[in-house]
Amino acid sequence: MPKAPSFEFKSGDLAVYPAHGVGVIEGIERRQVSGSNLSFYVLKVMGNDATIMVPTTNAAGVGLRKIMKKSMVPKVYKILKDHKGCDVDNQTWNRRYREYTEKIKTGCVMEVATVLRDLYILKHGKELSFGERRMLDTARTLLVKELSVAKKIKEEKIEAELDKIMKLKIK
Repeated sequence: MPKAPSFEFKSGDLAVYPAHGVGVIEGIERRQVSGSNLSFYVLKVMGNDATIMVPTTNAAGVGLRKIMKKSMVPKVYKILKDHKGCDVDNQTWNRRYREYTEKIKTGCVMEVATVLRDLYILKHGKELSFGERRMLDTARTLLVKELSVAKKIKEEKIEAELDKIMKLKIK
């Protein structure tokens, strides 16, 4: 179980919720749940306008975290560029799919980058299953949004950077 974070979110903070991506903490609400009065972060996910309520006492447990620091960006790009030992074609598509789903659910930006890299490499060697194509899109979207916020640049620029990195991989 992840340890409790040493920070709390406040209204207006940006946060990452695993498998959903970057969102804005719109507020903290108190709700009565099973006879207990609980506090929840109200997170509005960017891009799809979904609203997620996360118990403040379990934020770390569900993987709610701050946006990666800009200093982490080169490490993410290094993962995307590194394909040594990347053997993605040695298991069935459904086993890969389960493994990648678990990685995305962690909310760890490095794991999401690994999924994007592996599926991109696999895509250029064989046809991806429908689920793998959706997962490739999900990983890309999650990464683009967080990198865009971390670097404080437009998503289109991040997409171009990722395209350039990924095109280098298949040559």
